[in-house]
Amino acid sequence: MKNTRKEKGAKSLMFALVMMLSMSMFAGNNKKLDEQVLKTMKTATQFMMDKVSYNGGFVWNYLPDMSRSWGELEAKRTMAWIQPPGTPSVGHLLLDVYHATGDEYYYEAAKKVANALIWGQQECGGWNYVFDFAGENSLKEWYATIGKNAWRLEEFQHYYGNATYDDGGTMLAAKFLLRMYVEKNDPVFRPALEKCIQFVLESQYPVGGWPQRYPLMYDHPFKGNKDYSSFITLNDDVIPEATEFLMQCYQALGIPGLKEPVLRAMYLIITLQQGAPYAGWADQYFVDDLKPAHGRSYEPRSVNTGTTVAMIRLLMNYYRLTGDTRFLSGIPNAIDFLESVKIPAEDAVKWRRQPRNADEFLVPRFVHPETGKPQYVHRKGSNVVNGTYYIDQNIENTIAHYSSVYTVNPSALRRSLEEVKKIPLEELLANSPFAQNDLVALDKYYTRSRGVGNEKMIKELIAALNEDGYWPSPLKNMSNVYKPCKDEPASESTDYVTTMVGDEYDTSCYYATEEIPCISVGLYIQNMIQLARFLDRDE
Repeated sequence: MKNTRKEKGAKSLMFALVMMLSMSMFAGNNKKLDEQVLKTMKTATQFMMDKVSYNGGFVWNYLPDMSRSWGELEAKRTMAWIQPPGTPSVGHLLLDVYHATGDEYYYEAAKKVANALIWGQQECGGWNYVFDFAGENSLKEWYATIGKNAWRLEEFQHYYGNATYDDGGTMLAAKFLLRMYVEKNDPVFRPALEKCIQFVLESQYPVGGWPQRYPLMYDHPFKGNKDYSSFITLNDDVIPEATEFLMQCYQALGIPGLKEPVLRAMYLIITLQQGAPYAGWADQYFVDDLKPAHGRSYEPRSVNTGTTVAMIRLLMNYYRLTGDTRFLSGIPNAIDFLESVKIPAEDAVKWRRQPRNADEFLVPRFVHPETGKPQYVHRKGSNVVNGTYYIDQNIENTIAHYSSVYTVNPSALRRSLEEVKKIPLEELLANSPFAQNDLVALDKYYTRSRGVGNEKMIKELIAALNEDGYWPSPLKNMSNVYKPCKDEPASESTDYVTTMVGDEYDTSCYYATEEIPCISVGLYIQNMIQLARFLDRDE
């Protein structure tokens, strides 16, 4: 029997009512979950700002009773760490959350972090890895003890008293102050921001690059080598980070004259490429002749395959920004170089990790710039006093804290090169910041997210927050308590060849072997951005 028109109409009405009811219930459930998310975020942030931070500054990890804390090394309670996920990373996260929620509490919390960074900003305009609210004497004492005894972390074994570009620290802080200023045009942040800009401009070499540290100091010859901190540095994205900051300042503030230093740095990358057959890039270069230079004692003068891959990708990006084919011209030779230094199969099988992709293979991280020979790094001894690093061509028993081998995929790089070549020039120029004269708003979010979590994941994050107001985390890295190192001759011991830490006198961090609960700043940032992006899921 066929349904009548009335019956059909009734069924349609019933269906519509059911759908409306379902949508109403769904909306109600979502609203309830959003409220739980907001409460969780506020509770977690209040704990971090009120209980964990010191005057708005953060390190990386804390024991729950605050008896010990760590950045890259063990830190005093009065210290603030710059390297991510330290103080600037928290500041960026708080601004991101402010954008997601509109809650002024997070802006005020971000201001507290910004004020901490301004307190720790050096007169030159940059930042060291770490600063100490207890004062310079307290920081010097830390460098003379914990820093000096960190065997594998040579950058902390000498107190320079200047700022560093290493690990993106100074630029991360500078970008945060830029965001804080443009958020509400608050003039209180303008002087510190201008000091940042002046620091980047003043520290740039005429040729276009930047040193690792500035103001320049030459007071730390290490084991007979020149102080590497003044060399032109590519390691840890010094040039990309500095140029990105200047370009953001140009776009957000309209400051004239910033394009030229950016372009000068970009074109320097072309100049620094080595000639065939070892047509890659080094981590650092002598200023006078632009030849590859050494870094730390386990960073020999070399062409670095990992840095070469990074520069290939960077040059493709520079082409996207400019449409200038000069940025692409050296890439084929660089890829040929990577293929030419493939580790022979009989050596590759000895390495501790093998490539998963059939197109990938192993290459030495460090390649001698004249001979093309691999340079594998080893060490002997047990601490900073009796220990030494040395280089040979043996792939076995290399140091664990800094890989001597790198995995490359030249086929993927060649495909990327061909794809970028296909982009129409007019499209490139239309999207280029160099072709725009109007002010450009900064990105809404700075903190990287793994995407928007589903409701199940979000509910799990809410449930995981403990009664104290933080997400418990196992302590991943810990260290020996400092004790003065004995004066002793060089050792031939091989007991610590492949370990992260040496003997009881080594203050370098190592992977925790037992389950130790901690308060993790990195986990706080990770969870908070997940919750924030969930609230902003419809944007």
